[in-house]
Formats: sequence, structure tokens, C-alpha cells
Amino acid sequence: MSRRVRTSGSALKRTVERAPIRTHCPYCAFQCGLLVTAADRGVNIVGDPEFPVNAGALCLKGFTAGETLAHPERLSAPLVRNAAGRLVEADWSAATEKVASALRLVQRKYGRDAVGVFGGGSLTNEKVYLLGKFARAVLRTANIDYNGRFCMSSGAAAGLRAFGIDRGLPFPVADIAGADVVLLVGANIAETMPPLMQYFEAQRRGGGQLIVIDPRRTITAQHAALHLRLIPGTDATLAHGLLHVLIHERLIDEGYIRERTEGFEAVRAHAATYWPERVERLTGVAQRDIVHAARLLGTASNAIILTARGAEQQTLGTVNALSYINLALAMGRVGRPFNGYGCLTGQGNGQGGREHGQKADQLPGYRRLDDAAARERIATLWGVAPEDLPGPGRSAYELLDALGRDDGVRGLLIMGSNPVVSAPHATHVEQRLAALDFLVVADFFLSETARLADVVLPSAQWAEEDGTMTNLEGRVIRRRRVIEPPPGVRTDLQILNGLARALGAEHGFPSSPAGAFNELRRATAGAPADYSGITAARIDRESGVFWPCASTAKPGTPRLFAERFHTPSGRARFHRVQTFGGGERPDADYPFYLTTGRVLAQYQSGTQTRRITALRRAARVAEAEIHPRAAQRAGLADGGDVTIETRRGRASFRVKTTAAIREDTIFVPFHWPDDHSANRLTNPALDPISRMPEFKVCAARIAAAPKHQP
Repeated sequence: MSRRVRTSGSALKRTVERAPIRTHCPYCAFQCGLLVTAADRGVNIVGDPEFPVNAGALCLKGFTAGETLAHPERLSAPLVRNAAGRLVEADWSAATEKVASALRLVQRKYGRDAVGVFGGGSLTNEKVYLLGKFARAVLRTANIDYNGRFCMSSGAAAGLRAFGIDRGLPFPVADIAGADVVLLVGANIAETMPPLMQYFEAQRRGGGQLIVIDPRRTITAQHAALHLRLIPGTDATLAHGLLHVLIHERLIDEGYIRERTEGFEAVRAHAATYWPERVERLTGVAQRDIVHAARLLGTASNAIILTARGAEQQTLGTVNALSYINLALAMGRVGRPFNGYGCLTGQGNGQGGREHGQKADQLPGYRRLDDAAARERIATLWGVAPEDLPGPGRSAYELLDALGRDDGVRGLLIMGSNPVVSAPHATHVEQRLAALDFLVVADFFLSETARLADVVLPSAQWAEEDGTMTNLEGRVIRRRRVIEPPPGVRTDLQILNGLARALGAEHGFPSSPAGAFNELRRATAGAPADYSGITAARIDRESGVFWPCASTAKPGTPRLFAERFHTPSGRARFHRVQTFGGGERPDADYPFYLTTGRVLAQYQSGTQTRRITALRRAARVAEAEIHPRAAQRAGLADGGDVTIETRRGRASFRVKTTAAIREDTIFVPFHWPDDHSANRLTNPALDPISRMPEFKVCAARIAAAPKHQP
């Protein structure tokens, strides 16, 4: 159900028009449709009942999204660090020139790659496109990556290897309601993406069943017909066990495997060694439940497998995702309506954010930076020589780890990210940021990362700008401006335009979203993620357009893989993968598994949500979920305080005892900074393929902590 939320403040008196404006939520990749009305004393928000994805439903975060627009901590002028070391207000001309001169100085002293760019999965498609162009055509640096590397990289890498293309959901989200069985791996939808639950509820009403794989009995798992509470880090092993049963009981589709895939025999032989008794010992999941889950999947007329961060944010994240893709392919599910494999995108524009050039190895439209034809095409569009485009650079954590070093990045632009809170081994990342010669951050609040900057540029928020986003199912939608930005605040496109001009690029950086999107359409024509046939009018008329869409005269593509896969052979690829070599495991000194995640009332690094009154009341402090018996052994009481330590650091949390978690596991949320930062604990070990850090599994210990004020 929707409800109205009104926020007050003078900043919201900048009314563009009073009629409700159709736009989208600033948070997760479900991208709920909103109807937002600007009023003299506030903003009214209700769910848009005509947008087919959320059908009017919103979560608490969506209801309250307007409060940040007039928040008293909102930045309204550039900040420049003075000789005394304090950030003081400056005009845009002075701030822009300081940034340009500092970046030029760094590159003269250390070379082009000594300047880096760090983007975000919340940026619109237009911003993503121009940020990549700014890095490669103006700064000429190889070092650009983004925080989506911490979110979608393992699922994306697996999709590219198995299917030849990465679109998180290669089918409409509505297909979930038509599946007889859904296997959900490492996701707590009821808290992280609540409006999506309507599809699972519809599936259950139609007689469908949900299987959840998670070390915690989350709210989502409580809705499941079967919950497989595995040992953290054993996701691929469990997938191998499920495949073993499917093969043994002849529940695979031999015809589909023969006609539409390649590489299965190696996978078949590997799965033969994962009999249920062995998998029970390795994963902690009872063999009877393994067999039951496999039979539910194998006998269903329609079945969908979905993975998310629980399985993917590991050093074996790509392996885990590939293992569940193997399951879907073996059953012949992929490419059929109400069937298949999908990866649940997290951040608001996590899908579009990984398509258009802010990844270290990528050009717009999912073109590869090391592809000579792609380089020539984009270089021609940008008016530069192909040989002047830099090659692939460092991935996100590797870029952050190299900050301030002789052979690393010495000057950094951050847009749409707060790595002091969101990056693994966060204390180390904060130290590296402090070692920079120069740091510039574009944000609308003085985030934990912005506090370290030499220049902070105030940027517009979601309701103050136009642009496009791409949701978790590949549907390109429009973000529409409801109110103008406050005086003194610029959009990120205007910021990039100003910086490009100050660095000598007079043309090629449109400050209007329409101009940027039209160039993006040309840049992606013929690419895997082809947006060339998508226009604003079509988005309005069709409630969003699914890519690829190569012509304005042709429809988009809600479902991929109906006839062929995006591989040279047109066949999907099975992958025989190994499950050894993962990250830290508990030992005598650190006897617990530590895992991290989101809670209902907060989002990502909390830069927005920790400033919203209702959300702060709903989740006031960071709570560590600990099994009652584990808490009792450590002398901890529910509601008391605890210090959790790993080999990288320590952080403090409020104790929440719950039998919903494994006795050997601790869960902490990652939305809080400073002494309550979960990412002071997490392991920066990287997946060798996706370069995803191991957020979800590391070894930890607990101890009582002195009482503190939250």
C-alpha cells in the first residue's frame, strides 16, 4: 500500500509544476515508480499504480525519500580545503579551477594514470556514459572503476561466460509469479527489496513453492517452503550436490543440453563426486533436504533460479554463480517463459551502471576496451585517435589500494560513492584516501569520504534532475525532474561539463540529459547492450523499454535467449568449477563466520537513509545477530554491546540474539560508519575473475564491549 509523506523546508519551494510527476525511487534496482508532487511546504510521494513493476507498492525507504531534498545538512556551495586544513565555501569558478589545476599537476608529475575516477551504481546512464568518456577522452587515464564492482561483478562475469551477455534478469520480473518453483540463493528480498515480494506472494497463491538458500532464517526464508541453511561459503558445493541428484534421478533435459549447450560432460563427471552424504558434511545441509530441493526443481513445469550478493560477494563468487547457472541449463530452463536463471541487481542503476563505460575494462554498450573495432568506433564518436584511448585499468579495490602510492593513483575524482563506508577493509581504504595528493568528491551531503576531500562539489539529487535508469530486468526508464536543485547546486552532468571545459575539452560533454542520452544511443548502436532504438517517447509510451533495442521501429527484448545465446556458437556454456581456495575460515583464534548485509530501513553506506527520521527510528543502531547459545558462552546479553574483531580490525555493535542464525555465524549490517563500520572487518581478498571482494565470509571473534552511546 502507498501512503503520502510530506517533507518541509525552504529548499522545496523551487516548484517546477504542481501536477504529479512520474519518476522513480532513488534506492534499489527494483526502481519503483513514484508519483511525486512538489508543494510549497513539501513533497508528496505515492507509489505509481500504473508502473507495471511495483504496481503502486513502496517500501519505507521509498515513502520517505523526499526528506533528504530539504535536509539541513544538504550541501549548497562548493567546499575547498584552506591552508588551515578546514573545508570552507567557495564559488564554482574557483572550485572548478582548483580541481582542474590539481589534476593537471598530478598528471605532469606522475603521468596520466596517476589520476583516477571512481563512480557509482546509483548514477544515471547519462552520467555513467559521460564519466567514462571524461576519464578516457579528457584525463586519458586507465584508472576508472566504480562501486558496482562490489555489487554485481561476480554475477556479471558468470553471465558473460555462460551466456555471452550480462543482463541481471534476462526475463521480466513478472515471470517469477508464473514459476512453479523458485530457488533463491543468498537474498533477503523481504528486507532489501520489499515490493518485489508481491511476485513471490503471487507465485505462492498460484500453488508455487519457494526454496531459500541462506545461513540465516531471514524474513524471506520464513516465507519459503524449504530453507537450506548452509555453512557460509559453501554455495557452489551445494549447487553441485543438487546437480548430482538431478542427474542421478534423470531430471535433466538431455535434448536441450545436446541442442543448446556445450561443455556438459565435464560438468556431469564433476557432479558425480558430490553425492548428498558428502555434500551434507561440507555444507551443513541435510541430505534429505538436498534431495527434496532437487526433486522440487527437477519435476516442476516451470522453475527459476535467482542468485544475489550472499553467493556472489565471495572470492568464489563467479564460481558460485556459474554453478547455479549449470543447474538451470541442465534442466533446460534458460530461454523459456517463467523459467531460467537470473541475478538480482542491487543498486538503483546497478544494471545500467555496469554497461556504459565506468568499469575498468569497458566501453559503452558492454563493448570491451581491448577490442580494436570497439576502440575505433568509440574513438571516432569521441573525436580522438583509437591509440589515445587508454587500456584497461585497475578494478575498484585494487584502485583504492593503490591510492597515494608511487605507482598508483595520486589524484582521484569520486562521484556517487562513499568508499570509506562501503569498501572492504575500510580503515585501510580511509588511510589510502588520506595519502592522496588530491581528492575531489561530488555529493549532496558531507559523507564520510567527502570529509577527507580537498574539494567537495554539491550535486543535485534524484528529484532535481532528468535522466534514464535501467532496472534489474533490463528495462530502461526515465527519471524526471520534479523540482529544481537548490541555488548553488549543480547536476553531475553540469559538474562534468565544467570540469571538461576547465581541462580544455570545449565540446562533447552535454550538460543536458537529453543530449547525453542521444550520444549514448549512438555509442551503443550495434553493441551487446544496444540502446539505439530507445527514445524518451517510447519509454513514456511503453512504461520502459527493454534492451537490446536496435531500432525505433522494433520492440525491445523482454526475454533473452529464446532462440540462441550471445556466444560465437549460439550455445550456452557449462563450466566445470572447483570449490576449494575460498577465503578465510574460522580457526581457534577467530572461531566464527562473519557475514554482512542490508536491513530494511537502511541502504548502502547510509549517506541518505541515516539522515531520514523514520528510517533512523526504525534502525537506530547497527545490530549484530548472534545465536543465543553463542552469546551466552561469550557472556553477552540481548541489547548489550559487543566488539567484533577480525584480522583487519574491530567494530562495535548492539547485540541481537536470534535462533534464526547458525550458531557458528554472526551477521552485521554495513550501513554505519566509524566504530560501527562492518567493513572495518571485511576481507579484501578478491575473486580472481570478477575482482569482487570477499564481503560475505571471513573469520571473526566476539567479546563484550563497554557501554557506549549510539
